[in-house]
Amino acid sequence: MTDAELFDVVRRELYTPVVGDILDDLGLFHQFLPQAIQPLREEMKLVGRAMPVVMIDVFGRQAEPFGKLTEALDQLHPGEIYLASGGDMRCAYWGEILTATAKHRGAAGAVVNGFHRDTPMVLEQNWPVFSRGRFAQDSSVRTKVVDYRCPIEIGGVWVEPGDLLFGDLDGVLVVPARHEADVIERALAKARGEKTVRKEIEAGMSSTDAFRKYGIL
Repeated sequence: MTDAELFDVVRRELYTPVVGDILDDLGLFHQFLPQAIQPLREEMKLVGRAMPVVMIDVFGRQAEPFGKLTEALDQLHPGEIYLASGGDMRCAYWGEILTATAKHRGAAGAVVNGFHRDTPMVLEQNWPVFSRGRFAQDSSVRTKVVDYRCPIEIGGVWVEPGDLLFGDLDGVLVVPARHEADVIERALAKARGEKTVRKEIEAGMSSTDAFRKYGIL
């Protein structure tokens, strides 16, 4: 599949719990980003390639406010997800203008291990943003971007540029590129199997018998 086809089938048929189960089956036990990272709206869902961004704390006015933030935004590719982390989260890491820029460039969403602001203006753009919550405090004198399109670790999860990110109401997970084909194939089979099991249970089969027959619970 092309990336566009892959993203479409993941968005239509999969959900993070079933993909997480497959990652567990493969011994990849630490692939979910911190639970506090949630979508701004419950219906928001994102899938795309990770474009990691490293942030650090600063204190006071800077010779180059925001560091390499505009550079990172301006080289986003279609289908990529801006994934930012670093510092003590003393301010907002995302907002209205960043959303407009990333959306215009065809990016698939933003995931920030920190806060966002400009909430009404971000929401009106109808584009998926995941964060730890709302906080209006500005970043220009508190944080800056020091690197991007580089490996990053968030909450014990290692992320390489180009890894598959998938997020929905239940969280955001990382599928390492080397496991991607296997994980998606198995997840699709399990998701389709779960639909069958649910129908069997709704028709009267016990959970014990359904598990014995299908191995899905």
